[in-house]
Amino acid sequence: MKEKLYMGVDLGTSFIKTGVYSLDGRLHAGWSEPVKDERPAPGVFLQHGEELYRAVCSCIAHTTESLGQRAGSIEAIAFTGQMAGSMGVDEDWNDVTTWSCTLDGRYFPYADRQREQFGRELFEIGGTNAPVMCAKYAWFKEAFPEKHKHIAKYVMLNGYIIGKMSNIPVDEAKIDYSLITWTGLSDIRTRQWSQQICKDLEVDSFILPQIVSCTAIGGYLSGEAAKQLGLPAGIPLVAGAGDKVSGCTGAAVFDDGDLIFEAASYGAVSCRVPEVRLDLERRNYDIIGSIDAESYYAHKYIQGSGITIDWFVENFLQETGTDKKEAFKKAEELAEKIGPGSEKLISIGLLGGSAMPFDSEMKGLFMGHTWNHGKGHFYHALLEGFSYDLALTLDSLKKQYPEYTGKQIKLIGGGAKSTIWPQMLADVTGCEFARLGRGDAALWGAAILAAAGAGEVKDIKALAKEHAEVKTLFRPDKEKHRQYKPYIKLYESFTQKLHPLYTQLNTQ
Repeated sequence: MKEKLYMGVDLGTSFIKTGVYSLDGRLHAGWSEPVKDERPAPGVFLQHGEELYRAVCSCIAHTTESLGQRAGSIEAIAFTGQMAGSMGVDEDWNDVTTWSCTLDGRYFPYADRQREQFGRELFEIGGTNAPVMCAKYAWFKEAFPEKHKHIAKYVMLNGYIIGKMSNIPVDEAKIDYSLITWTGLSDIRTRQWSQQICKDLEVDSFILPQIVSCTAIGGYLSGEAAKQLGLPAGIPLVAGAGDKVSGCTGAAVFDDGDLIFEAASYGAVSCRVPEVRLDLERRNYDIIGSIDAESYYAHKYIQGSGITIDWFVENFLQETGTDKKEAFKKAEELAEKIGPGSEKLISIGLLGGSAMPFDSEMKGLFMGHTWNHGKGHFYHALLEGFSYDLALTLDSLKKQYPEYTGKQIKLIGGGAKSTIWPQMLADVTGCEFARLGRGDAALWGAAILAAAGAGEVKDIKALAKEHAEVKTLFRPDKEKHRQYKPYIKLYESFTQKLHPLYTQLNTQ
């Protein structure tokens, strides 16, 4: 019997990753390629489409080379990756705008303006606090009017890479269910573009891609691309899903009330829910689509949390010429003996602003430090700040979905490997955390979607559940949880009351 393999491609902010799997969950080959970016000025973050495509092709080519003749057994490829951003392309799939994610904050004034005029509409219809594509559309149209005339479609990275690899007409560009929320232009309940929002925000709907399921085939690998990648031509390129939803798929977060926290570049919590219930008061989470057309995830991402932790270690703990892994090890050794509250030191680590609730004025802050605080305290407080943010989101979920709370929270992502953070998360939130045995949930989830798109998997849920093994449990310490409760309230109070001061600072 012919071997059948499936490839997942993760289009991350910092790295492109590939993984080739068989349906028994085994990883047969993979590769990682860094993504170049340009930061020419504060608040400007550029990633060129051509460079992203080059990195993807290089990553896939290295993977197929390691497989040798077995690369011919790859039956389908599916994509996952960044969920908030936009790229305008011309008729020939050339990048006009660069890939512009939330780290490129030049769109913030436009997002603020849209939220002031249509915030309730965007939230109640589109399910989002943090509209991205619609605000970037307005920004680019106003700031670069000549370039804007050349844009044929606005796409996400999944759609862009599929378009480039398949050479389909740009009019056939696609976006899957999971990615439409943060465009700010969709109706989350009907999973279609909202005619009302598009009209109010003056967005031409013809410039938007076709909305499809996560298992839809977006195109087929062209002969030219196949030769470059070392693969047979004609392989189905499956739409896939955003990294958070693909991670939920690989981690088998499928039953109502199932929870997962991904400790990644954009730390995020997702709760599987059967219907849309919005927190109109606190707005601590958004609603995103699942891999099917029947359910949703109540979802909160903490903007740039993993990037901030990496930034702190690199700038304040990593010595010249030393390995970053050693720097992280040192950070955790310094922090492991520090108790709840970091000796009355609180950190706001939202260096790129807050997405939920949306606050583009928010910046970073350490408050309460004295001569007694060292590097370990600051690292410890940074992790605590992101844990407080998670606790507030879980509180919102409990109020809106009381029948689905109290379950164990699965834990994935790079931060799950920390020696101190998983237990801290349990102590702060009062919830049990379960670190999964596999650290590749998003890639494995993409491979499952690839197989489903190729018609090889009929029951995605059953396959995923079969391979979602819990490795380590972290149960909350009741006394530490009690000690953390007032700090959670202080964190919430500080993030609210400091807004006018941040605004004042940002206008200087």
